[in-house]
Amino acid sequence: MKQDNKKGDEPMPSNYIRFDWAMKRLLRNKANFAVLEGFLTTLLNEKIVIQKLLESESNQEDEFDKYNRVDMLAENSKGELILIEVQNNNEYAYFQRMLFGTSKLVTEYINRGEGYDKVRKVYSVNIVYFSLGSGKDIVYHGKTEFRGIHQGDVLELTPFQKQTFKVDSVSQLYPEYYILKVNDFNQVARSPLEEWVYYMNTGDIPDSATAPGLDEARQRLKLDRMTKEELNAYYRHLDNIVILRDNIYTERAEGRAEGRMEEKREMVHNMKSLNIPLDTISQVTGLSIEEIKSL
Repeated sequence: MKQDNKKGDEPMPSNYIRFDWAMKRLLRNKANFAVLEGFLTTLLNEKIVIQKLLESESNQEDEFDKYNRVDMLAENSKGELILIEVQNNNEYAYFQRMLFGTSKLVTEYINRGEGYDKVRKVYSVNIVYFSLGSGKDIVYHGKTEFRGIHQGDVLELTPFQKQTFKVDSVSQLYPEYYILKVNDFNQVARSPLEEWVYYMNTGDIPDSATAPGLDEARQRLKLDRMTKEELNAYYRHLDNIVILRDNIYTERAEGRAEGRMEEKREMVHNMKSLNIPLDTISQVTGLSIEEIKSL
């Protein structure tokens, strides 16, 4: 089971390989597709069978991304594209990055001259280990629908379109986005999806977990299956993740401190404009007379 850690420390798995490392090294092997298929089946709430992994400009790793991110592009049995991305470091424009990634896939995987009916469905699955946006949930789902501005009704497909495209709604033709805010999960897993998020957060798979794919993960993602060289590389990866997290916490702390100082500056300026004595300003703000004079 997972070791106890102080807040801000990287959880260290005792038995299993972290999901992001498995994505980088192990889950690309067809023999291990069952692990990824189980996760996607749990998330998308439909049976997912991966036909193959694809190469794309979107999933090329460079030196900056070596520890910061990892992604994988899969094609399922229905010919749909599933882009799975793990992001460790904070990225304020990540929402736009998601949009860019799906847009490129739409254009990359259609041959020149083909009709628009050949545009392929794209799922963008984003596993983020940082605070993205402002929300209370741990898993978010985004899709496109067209709603009337006067009647409030949702624009639907015609029977012919439903039969031709083999879908029930317009939203099923458009990219869908999933965001898993892994670090925000701090409770007992009560559903199959929460069991997956728990594993992604802690690197641990409780004996009671029954979500699809986790049994395969127990068998194939054990630390003791790795060679000494692989273990050394894996632990270097964990060290780099800790450094990334420390940088995030430091940036947040510095940002909060700077914000508080900016508030004090504004307060001092306002109090000076009212000709309030410096010693009174000092008592109110906690700043020294010298600091107040310098502002």
